[in-house]
Amino acid sequence: MIETLHDPAAAPSADIGSAVVHAFEARFGEAPAWVARAPGRVNLIGEHTDYNDGFVLPMAIERAVWIALRPRGDASVSVHSLDFGETAAFALEPLERGGPEWSEYLKATAWALAQAGHRLGGWEGVMASDVPIGAGLSSSAALELATARAFAAVSGMEWDAGTMARLAQLAENRWVGVNCGIMDQMISAAGEEGHAVLIDCRTLETRPVPLPRNTVVVILDTATRRGLVDSAYNERRRQCEAAAAFFGVPALRDVDADAFAASAASLDATTARRARHVVTENARTLAAADAMRAGDADALGALMNASHDSLRDDFEVSSAALDAMVEIARAQPGCRGARMTGAGFGGCAVALVDRAHGAAFVRDVAAEYERRTGLAPQVYVTGASAGAALVGRPIGSLLKTPLHHRVIPRPGP
Repeated sequence: MIETLHDPAAAPSADIGSAVVHAFEARFGEAPAWVARAPGRVNLIGEHTDYNDGFVLPMAIERAVWIALRPRGDASVSVHSLDFGETAAFALEPLERGGPEWSEYLKATAWALAQAGHRLGGWEGVMASDVPIGAGLSSSAALELATARAFAAVSGMEWDAGTMARLAQLAENRWVGVNCGIMDQMISAAGEEGHAVLIDCRTLETRPVPLPRNTVVVILDTATRRGLVDSAYNERRRQCEAAAAFFGVPALRDVDADAFAASAASLDATTARRARHVVTENARTLAAADAMRAGDADALGALMNASHDSLRDDFEVSSAALDAMVEIARAQPGCRGARMTGAGFGGCAVALVDRAHGAAFVRDVAAEYERRTGLAPQVYVTGASAGAALVGRPIGSLLKTPLHHRVIPRPGP
């Protein structure tokens, strides 16, 4: 497990970007040539459907990975991490494993880009992030996409969000060893400010959808962590593939509720539960997008609640901490719905809350969760941000244009 030295609630994300720029100037004696930013994400609904070619409904959040950089004259990369207080340096030819664990994500991205035929330029820089690690908010995808943006800048690559998301997914699958789907990388690459994005994970078609009026999204970090590589994630994926083979289809996305009901009794009980979650979750995700377009917060919240129950009971990827957080959130005035988000086994939940109740919701959920579990959570409101981009050129605009990140700290004792 990688542990960050950076307190994610300590400063708004724009301040992280400013800190990266100032640290770069202190280290190199000049302003960076580029600043790359790629956001984490929170998934509103559509969990464990992405690697089944299904539908997901995430939004890019205001927390992000930032890299300030300049080109080098050789084929190497040197990056100082403010979060870990260390520098990683590696050659691009040949790429070799070793060094700080976090640097493997940079190497993985370089490897995937090279596999696609890109000739990579070297660069050096400073990076930092306020996306919590291991919380289910896609810190790894944010790092991969920020790195891809850095390489695209120094190497003169054209940027296509879908293509870069695919390459970042390849990096995580083949170099890092996590058999993830495309959702995390795609939303980090293609997020839209002010909107969640319905993603068809087979075609990569994206459709922005607005949140219901007068509601906010609240992230509920349980202060528990899981390691995806060591978790049951890959086992769940194998079970889904086995179910798809049973139904004779490329992926569970191709099985509807009627087809599942007609044949599920012939599956073993565990595989049937896994498949039932994916089939019903795809339907819930499409219905949630319709509810958002209609501005129906009650319908969206009910679908979020049903999603969590399915993840807990059929897919079995929740945890005691996540279940407690969701139960506490649902009991609060103004909460329309709440569910775990991310791969599971720890990390974060997400809630849809009436704006008028937002501050009280954050305060009361944090207090009750700490009372019940003894763990100190981070609970905060987030807006929807744009996807990976080069920002702050000229650099002065970075310091003048905040990202309007809102953090409401937990109450004191």
